[in-house]
Amino acid sequence: MLAALDHVQLGAPAGSEDALRRYYVDVLGMTEIPKPPVLAARGGCWFGAGAVRLHLGIEDAPAGGGKCHCRPAKKAHPGLRVTGIEAYAARLKSLGASVTWDEDLPGYRRFYSEDPVGNRLEFLEPGV
Repeated sequence: MLAALDHVQLGAPAGSEDALRRYYVDVLGMTEIPKPPVLAARGGCWFGAGAVRLHLGIEDAPAGGGKCHCRPAKKAHPGLRVTGIEAYAARLKSLGASVTWDEDLPGYRRFYSEDPVGNRLEFLEPGV
């Protein structure tokens, strides 16, 4: 029986960890969660805020070498519930993050943003 969603993992290219930390910690206000050493060796970052957990995993280069062809999640996305959505959107904009409002979900106020590697994130607040 399913009990809860533990985390969502999004992909990121190698070397993007510092940009991800700036966005998820400095812009979104999350806390970086230390990864176990065996997983830290793979790169990437884990972040949390309350019960929310997001993992950013490094996409490997193709077998045989070559450049990583990471594709950010443009349609698939985590939906992150927020309180004070207007103030939160203003915070993101003031820190240089994109904010695109969407009025298509009845009973919710919501917007989308993208992290530094192009992953789509949805922020929503019910009953606003």
